[in-house]
Order: sequence, then structure tokens, then C-alpha cells
Amino acid sequence: MILLIILVSFVLGASAFAWPDNRTRPRLLLVGAAIHLAGVVSLWIHPEGPVLSGYLFLDAAGKVVLSTSSVLFVASAIYAQGYLRRRDDRDNRIFVGGLLVLLSAMTTVGVAQHLGVLWVAVELTTLATAPLIYFNHNARSLEAAWKYLLVSSLGIALALLGTFFLALSGAGPGGPKSLLLDDLIRAGPELSRPWVRTAFVFLLVGYGTKMGLAPLHSWKPDAYGEAPGLLGALMAGGITNFAFLSVVRVFQVTRAAGEGAFASDALLALGLLSMALAAVFMAGQRDFKRMLAYSSVEHMGILAVALGLGGTAVGGAFYHVVNNGLSKGVLFLAAGNIHRAYGSKRTDEVRGAIRRLPVSGPLFLAGFLAVTGTPPFSPFWSEFIILNGAFSTGRWVVGAFFLLFLAVIFIGMGATVLHVVQGDDRGTPARPGFGDGWLTAGPPLVLLLLVLALGLWLPRALQGLFAAAAHLVTGA
Repeated sequence: MILLIILVSFVLGASAFAWPDNRTRPRLLLVGAAIHLAGVVSLWIHPEGPVLSGYLFLDAAGKVVLSTSSVLFVASAIYAQGYLRRRDDRDNRIFVGGLLVLLSAMTTVGVAQHLGVLWVAVELTTLATAPLIYFNHNARSLEAAWKYLLVSSLGIALALLGTFFLALSGAGPGGPKSLLLDDLIRAGPELSRPWVRTAFVFLLVGYGTKMGLAPLHSWKPDAYGEAPGLLGALMAGGITNFAFLSVVRVFQVTRAAGEGAFASDALLALGLLSMALAAVFMAGQRDFKRMLAYSSVEHMGILAVALGLGGTAVGGAFYHVVNNGLSKGVLFLAAGNIHRAYGSKRTDEVRGAIRRLPVSGPLFLAGFLAVTGTPPFSPFWSEFIILNGAFSTGRWVVGAFFLLFLAVIFIGMGATVLHVVQGDDRGTPARPGFGDGWLTAGPPLVLLLLVLALGLWLPRALQGLFAAAAHLVTGA
């Protein structure tokens, strides 16, 4: 089943490039999304052992990220039917094919247990995404695509060096002769600690660039600002989560080698820096899609802080992976609808979205409340667990800064969102025919209901999964 969901998505992506009809081609996204979700559900019901000599295996941490992205891709595939129908002036061959190849690459990252395979799959997500950012075919989207490609490729190059250094750490007598995760963890005490430290720095910088941690985030505002809304949802709720999973894999090895404290301090520093930078740049932000980019920087910082804290906060991190991924889907899809209805993403030209878009406007407001941790939405609980993890371990300074940055971000982000959704829309740019439709407003509505449901009731299966993922990473 693991191989099936990887290969089916890739084959459908290849087929999309040869598909002759521009109108029916997007239906391949529905087929790929349905098969992928069915495969993931099958793996929940009937877990599969390691395949390809242990190179691929879906463990608890991978299951959290892969399940979230599968649900998000289904919502995006449905949304794409309405979106691409309205963009029938543009050839969608590259867009549809690229999305399906991206799904295949993300799946490979989720199940990769060999750090070399992991690196190749992360690089493939970069190559598949860059052309999609250029979908609007204007100067700003071209600049954003190149910036994403260059900055991400630089990060991936550093991650490759880190992978080589990690291999060198186990090249001596008694060390592993492979880059399989289990081999490296099992031989952790025999690994060369200086090489492990060096490898962790390079890998954190490399995969941290894909996450968009500050100060490695420079590609995010442009890429998220210029990409179509459904691609922004998959980047903020999918690709960055898989980059976080890559950091988790490296952290597992580093901890097994006895350098867990060093890795934790680095993660805490980058995490808090990311939250601080997001707080600064959200204040007075006049482009609501770039605002969402800085929100992504914030939440990747939250995940880094949680991983650095260890203990129960790591379980909260995996809970937050789900919450942030679904919440970002709500925000980016609703923001895409608002952008098209006004033909602008500047707050001085967009106001009264609740009047013009009676579904997407309220969804954008509710998505803001959810992603900023307002109860009863589920991000409140995952952030509460992380914060509790900080205070329960005596990390009072970390907890205090965590709370401060959350408060500042809530105020800054709220000012922009309220300006967009409130007020009178008369006198603002208008694009007739670009209002809410069930294909474009339905998916973010369903995602919001999921975020609300997970805040009101967390199934025991998910509780157990988050606990198993935390145990996998920390042993606790």
C-alpha cells in the first residue's frame, strides 16, 4: 500500500502532462486525492511493515503528517475544480501534473526511513512546487518562483552536506554503515559526537529553510503571496510539515548520539526567533496573503519550540501539526476567494469581505481565530499543551516569551483580518462572477468544521497516535 500510494500519484501526475483536454484534466486531482486518502485509511486499519529493505515505513510521526496532508489534498483537489474552471484562460497541464507529483514526493518524505531517500524526496518537493508558483505568469510570480527555487535549493544543498557528515559520524569501527534511521539510532552512542553536531547544524539549517524558520524564511512572503490559494494551503499545511518531520528524523539521531541538549537549545533559539519575527512583520501588514506567510513562520517556530522543549510538548507538537495544517487550509482557500473577488490582496483596496463573500468572508475571520489559538478551536489546545510543557519543566523564560509573541501576533494579525472582512465594500475593486461557489467555499468550510471538532473532542485513536509519535522522538 505504501508503494501504491506513492506510485499512483506519480503516474497520475505524469498522465496529466499528456492529457489533451484542459477542462477534464483537473479531475485527475480528484482521482489521485481519493486513492491517496483511501490508501492512508487502509494503513490506519491494516498497518504495513517496512518495505524495500526498511527504506520505507510509516511510523507514528509519519502517520500524523501524512494523514493531515492527505485530508488537505482532498480539500484542495475539490477546490481546484472550481478554481481552474474560472481560470480556463490558462493551460493547467503543469499545475495539475505538478500537484500530483508533489503529492507523491510528500508521501515519500512521510514514509522515508533512509536519510538519503528523505533528502531526494524533499528536493523533489522543491522541483515540483517552483513551477506552480508561476501559475499566474506575471513578473511578481516569476520572481517568487525563482526566489523559492534558489533559496530552497541552497537549503537542500546544506542538508545534503549534513547527510554526508552524519554518514561520516558512523564510519568508524562499530558504527553503522548505512543511513537507515534505525541503524543510526541503534548505534547512537558509537557515533562521532563532533560529526553529529556538525551534521545537525547543517541539517537544521537545510530543512529549516524548507520549514521557513527565521532567519531562513526569505522565500515565504513572496511565494505565499503570489501562489494560488490552494497551492499556498498545500505549502503551509503540507510541505512545511514534512520539512518539520525531516528535522524530527535528524533530532532522533542526534538525541541517540547524546547531543539532545545541544539540538534542543538550537531548536528553541530558532523557534522563538521565528515567533518574534512573525510578531514584528504582522504588525501593520497591508498584504493579507503575505500576512499568512508570516503566520506560517510563526507556527513553524511553535513546532520548533515544542520539539526543543521535549517531554509532553512533543505530543503537543504533533497535535499542532494537524491543527495548523487544517487551519492554514481554511485561511489560504478563503484568502484565495477574497483575492479573486476583489482582484487585489492589499488591505487599502479590500474591505467588507463579509458582505461581498458571505461564506468566504466569515471563514477568513473564523480561520484567523482558529490559527491564533482562540478556544474552542483545536490550535488552542495544542498550544496550551506546548506551553504547559514549558512551565512544567521550569522553562519559565521560554514560556513567557511564547505567550508574549502569541499575544502580539493576535493583535497584529487581527487588525489586518478585521480590516479585510469588516466595513463597506462600496468603492472597492470588483470582479463580477468571482463570488462564492460551492466548489471553492465548501472545502474551507469543511476544514474549519474539522478544526472545531478536534477542539471539542479528540478521538482516542488520535490521542494514542500523538503519544506514540512523542515516544518515538523522545522515548518518553
